[in-house]
Amino acid sequence: MTTLRDALLVEQSKRQTFMIKTYVRIQQERFDELVALFLGDEYLVTQHAAGILGYVGKVNPRFLLKHLKDLIYNLQNDVPVAVKRNTLRVLQYVDIPEELQGVLTEICFEFLHSASEPIAVKVFSMTVLGNICKKYPELKHELILSIEAQLPFASAGFRARAKKVLKKLSKL
Repeated sequence: MTTLRDALLVEQSKRQTFMIKTYVRIQQERFDELVALFLGDEYLVTQHAAGILGYVGKVNPRFLLKHLKDLIYNLQNDVPVAVKRNTLRVLQYVDIPEELQGVLTEICFEFLHSASEPIAVKVFSMTVLGNICKKYPELKHELILSIEAQLPFASAGFRARAKKVLKKLSKL
């Protein structure tokens, strides 16, 4: 295989994406390289790395652990929607360390309240916040209010995720 960066730029096809996923998901060092490219400043490389990060982070969430701080703080930058969406997607599957929960909570509430964020960013933020509420149930009332305030105007995707999150919150 050429360099990972070059492979990300070759083409956007199912075959190419599958090859990169297979290459990256089996070794921490390869995943580390993917994260470095994902957090870099080359727009096209970042975009192409985003979906692969989302996939590998789901199947091997332990690979993410050493990168959580960088991934979370990167969300505070002006990053493409794909970066937000795929970062939040993988954060759903990870137990967030206590020292990062505060900043991630703020970021996710900001995304959830934003009128300009796409539905996917909002629903992944909702799920991450729901997971944080398991450790900090005092946040659940704020999350419930935030979700319910948006329900009358929400898309079907938002409503479906909201139903799941609200059900879990009711059990806390």
